[in-house]
Amino acid sequence: MPSTSGKKKGPLLPAYLIVGANELMRNEAVARMKGRLEPGLDVFNLDERAASADLSAGDIVASLNTVPMGAGPRIVLITEADRLPKPVSEAIIEYLKNPNPGCTLCLVSEKLAKNTRLYKALAKVGPHSVVDCAPKKRWELPKTVLKMGSVHGVQIDQDAAEELISRVGESTTMLDTQVKTLASLCRATGRVTRADVEAHVVRTAEVKPWDFLDAVCDRDAARALGLYQLMQKPSQIALTSLLTGRIRELICARSLASRGQANDLAQRLGKQSWQVKNHLRWSRRFSDEDLRRALCACADCERSLKTGGDPDITFVRLVMEICGAT
Repeated sequence: MPSTSGKKKGPLLPAYLIVGANELMRNEAVARMKGRLEPGLDVFNLDERAASADLSAGDIVASLNTVPMGAGPRIVLITEADRLPKPVSEAIIEYLKNPNPGCTLCLVSEKLAKNTRLYKALAKVGPHSVVDCAPKKRWELPKTVLKMGSVHGVQIDQDAAEELISRVGESTTMLDTQVKTLASLCRATGRVTRADVEAHVVRTAEVKPWDFLDAVCDRDAARALGLYQLMQKPSQIALTSLLTGRIRELICARSLASRGQANDLAQRLGKQSWQVKNHLRWSRRFSDEDLRRALCACADCERSLKTGGDPDITFVRLVMEICGAT
């Protein structure tokens, strides 16, 4: 979609499909589209509707063929496009064979299968006619949160971004809302710390096992146990297995670092680089003996859990021992 920055805007294509589960990206794309309307004439040149069973193919085609007022363009915006009645989608496919040059159709949808006739017709309109709003990967979100902070006028610490994602979840819309609130609360300092997030953001997302593992690797017993208590019906045996695997990875990290081969860690563990980005830092929080004892403690914990030991007491004792809090 053409930029709405200070650079000269290129002409709009006859149609666009804004599609993907990232609601914030969809909303921003729609805002850019509406920003192309001529000021003062948007009430005449914007026809915005939500797809529904009673949507008429004749009405949509008539709107698409309407000549814009002023210099244009005219925009017909239809949300929830995956719910378009078949007669309407077929009419749009036919219309795109000879579209009105003064009008741009913009379909918005959380999902629309690529093998549908409608998707294929929209993709043929031009190389940038499909605006991909796929959700960010979990590992990409901290960088996204940092950018959100810049937009709202504050600097967000890396660990604050991680904590915010842990508490709020992966919805970019929810994250942006919380960043905006934090920016307002921290305007005096211009910086958002993890303590600010912990003080002002209520946890709404379910605790993920890797958040718990990361806290243990930081040897932050209070945070690790706090996350453990928030888990819904956790399997102590499964968590012990995950901890065992993570401890082994840290042993590998320390070993490679001692040989000057730290850059080989991801390859040796068969992981992506983003998956081990903190391993070297975490490994430096332990001595070789600490990690050896932690591995033995995991084995003892698993044995106790499988032979009838109290799950909570046994597992909490393990976490305390690994974190050095005993």
